[in-house]
Amino acid sequence: MEVIKSIIANILTALYQPFWYAVLSSVLLGFIYLYAYHPVETGKGLKKAIKGWLGEFKNSIFFRKLFILFFFSVMILFRTLINRNMWANPLSNVMGDWWIWETRNGEKQLTTECLENLILMLPFVFVLFWTFEDKIENVKLQALVWNGLRISFVISLTIEMLQLFLRLGTWQLSDILYNTLGGGISGLLYYVFYRVRVSPQT
Repeated sequence: MEVIKSIIANILTALYQPFWYAVLSSVLLGFIYLYAYHPVETGKGLKKAIKGWLGEFKNSIFFRKLFILFFFSVMILFRTLINRNMWANPLSNVMGDWWIWETRNGEKQLTTECLENLILMLPFVFVLFWTFEDKIENVKLQALVWNGLRISFVISLTIEMLQLFLRLGTWQLSDILYNTLGGGISGLLYYVFYRVRVSPQT
C-alpha cells in the first residue's frame, strides 16, 4: 500500500510542477493562433484580443480542444527539455529504467520514471486524435493504435535526439519504449471513446 501511495505522490508531483506554466503558455499560444487565423478580432489592442480569446474559447469547441492540445504539448516539453539540467555525458545511462525499482549505491529505491514516460504521451496523442478527428479517415482499432505508436515514437525519438545534442538529460531507450507504448494505449482509448460517442447515433 505504501508503494502505491509513493507512486501516486511521485506522479502527481511530476504533473503539478509544470501545470501553471503549461496553462499560461497555452493561453499565450491561443493568442498567437487567433492573431494568425482571426486577426480582425485580435489585432486591435489588448482589450480586443482578450475579448476575442474569451469569445472564441466560449463558442468554439475546436479552440477549446486546441487549448488542451497546447497544454499537453507544453507539459511534454517542460518535462523533457525546458526544465532539465545540463548533463556532462548524455549517454551515461542508455538503457534507462525499465521498472519501478532501481539500485543506487547498493540500495533498492523506488522510481516512477517508467510510469511517467508511459503516461507522458498518452493524453497528448488522445487529444491530438480528438482535435483533428474530422481528418481521421480510418477510425479502426488497428489503425488508431498503429498511428498512436508511430506518432509517439517519432516525437519521443526527436526529444531524445534533442536531449542528446543539447545535453539536456540523458538519452534512454526505455524512455522511447514507454513513450511509444503510451501512444499505442492512447489510440486504443480513443477508439473506445469514439465508439461510445457514435454508438447511440447508429
